[in-house]
Amino acid sequence: MSVGAPRVGTVEHAVQGTLDELGTPLSQITFVVFDLETTGVSAGEHAITEIGAVKVRGGQVLGEFATLVDPGTPIPPFIAVLTGITDAMVAQAPRIESVLPSFLEFAAGSTLVAHNAGFDVGFVKAACAAHGYPPPVHPVVDTVTLARRLLTRDEAPNCKLATLARLFSSTEPCHRALSDARATVDVLHALIERAGSFGVHTLEELKAFTRAPTPEQRRKRHLAEAVPSAPGVYVFEDERGDALYVGKSVDLRTRVRSYFTASETRPRIREMVGIAARVRPIVCATPLEAEVRELRLIGAAKPRYNRRSRFPEKVVWLKLTDEPFPRLSIVREVKDDGAAYLGPFSGVRAADDARAALYEAVPLRRCTERISPRKGRPACALAGIGRCGAPCEGRQSPEEYGLHAAAARRAMEVDATPVFAAVEARMARLALEERYEEAAADRDRLAAYIRVSARMQRLRSLTSIPQLVAAAPAAGGGWEIHVVRYGRLVSAGVMPAGAHPAPFVDALTATAETVVPGPGPTPAAGAEETECVLRWLEGPGVRLVRIDGEAGAPAEAGEAGEHAAGGAGAGTADGQGGAGTADGQGGAGTGGRGAGTADGAGIGWSLPVTGSARLMARIERAYRAEPGAGEAHRRREGPPPR
Repeated sequence: MSVGAPRVGTVEHAVQGTLDELGTPLSQITFVVFDLETTGVSAGEHAITEIGAVKVRGGQVLGEFATLVDPGTPIPPFIAVLTGITDAMVAQAPRIESVLPSFLEFAAGSTLVAHNAGFDVGFVKAACAAHGYPPPVHPVVDTVTLARRLLTRDEAPNCKLATLARLFSSTEPCHRALSDARATVDVLHALIERAGSFGVHTLEELKAFTRAPTPEQRRKRHLAEAVPSAPGVYVFEDERGDALYVGKSVDLRTRVRSYFTASETRPRIREMVGIAARVRPIVCATPLEAEVRELRLIGAAKPRYNRRSRFPEKVVWLKLTDEPFPRLSIVREVKDDGAAYLGPFSGVRAADDARAALYEAVPLRRCTERISPRKGRPACALAGIGRCGAPCEGRQSPEEYGLHAAAARRAMEVDATPVFAAVEARMARLALEERYEEAAADRDRLAAYIRVSARMQRLRSLTSIPQLVAAAPAAGGGWEIHVVRYGRLVSAGVMPAGAHPAPFVDALTATAETVVPGPGPTPAAGAEETECVLRWLEGPGVRLVRIDGEAGAPAEAGEAGEHAAGGAGAGTADGQGGAGTADGQGGAGTGGRGAGTADGAGIGWSLPVTGSARLMARIERAYRAEPGAGEAHRRREGPPPR
């Protein structure tokens, strides 16, 4: 037997990786899988009622931690039904300040695991902050996120703990902390086993795996290639051209590209990306125009992956009917029928709460039938207890009842003070009688009334103005200019730095959308759109350019322009070009006539809008100022920011 020649090869020197590069094997990680039961969903407003935790490493259980916690407040009935934890059970339990140190010691040096970890970790952080402990810095693994990456819809229709436990665990979750934590342990081990087939063997790889974009996201990255870098609206569409999702951004390209990266973790949006066939960009002149266009497109197309603003037509209103004996009715449409309206409300329940608050202040009838002065009928029980004047029996004439109707109309449209005073007095009386639940119900009704009343008055501060033109410094220089009619954005543009303002504003208003106002507090646009405009008006540096209507008559506007004589320069760095001089000269740029013209037909750029809830009052004060007030105003406000 012959012996072959020895094989000679090149030897490559291997370099051992660092421990950081190798990562920590999952078999060596100590996991503390925990679950909390609470009195509600808000970590800032609600409290913990039970903590359950299981410590595991390498598939072996190392220990368990479980305790009830006295939340310090009554447990809501529906929470008690859901969890089975009652006030009697936690009466002798320790408070969270006694339990928290023990739990933190139990979890020291471990990786925290929870199902929907943001909820549980949020409560732990809130408890630490409330009692002087540093926030936990443990690595966190969320089994919900992991399940969404590893399971298909055929395997699990959803990622609820009960659904996953039926697949992977013999422990059935029952909304008790320790039982749910034990079930989550089985789910975690099953998901880690599946992740191993994807090459996930260390904690670092597991965390990166949950953040990685899905194959559908990587495959659809080309959809962002043709999207421009400009403010506007983007529409994800399917193969048929139907809108799937509508969004807005100040930089369309950057925002759309983010949908195809690991930063997009919303399950519904990742699903939408997998269905999308194209992205249609709509470039807008300004961010405000983009925000308004987004609302209009969502309301019109109702994309199934948008959750906000899809059904603007579903708002409701509280109506004081126009009849001999008016009554309060909840309606979905505002008509030009002479009735008074309060709203909009997001739902019937809020409107009914506000109606109950108004009934406390004004003794209106509560029956729903139309009453005629010539035809009576028997009165209801409310007349017997003095809560109604019984116009149905003829005890009140239309004139006498009309006083109550007029008070209700004033409370709805002008001043909510009577409602506040009446409900507050009832709450105080109920509190003295220790009827706290009834007082809390009245508090909620009053809050619903005051909230929507303030909102309606805020809207009317803008929707009552036939036309308003305002400007704000643009990010890249120049001015963003918007034309608003009856609260509706009708035109937008960016005037370059140094350009002549008057022709630009004239052209913008001449080409703006024509608006025929309808009835009610929102005559030309939805409440959300008007509120977008109001938020922009409250922004820094916003200036009123022109205003039409009673508050902005030409003579008054010219007087205001004179009061702004030699106003602060809104143009170049050398300060040339006032905002509108005494004779109307001096442009917003480097000379030329300004927005306040020589014949006094417009005003300058000198009035900042700060607080749109008082917008009409500021306009009146500015345009009806005494001679010389313009100088003091300008010294107080200073030049507009560049």
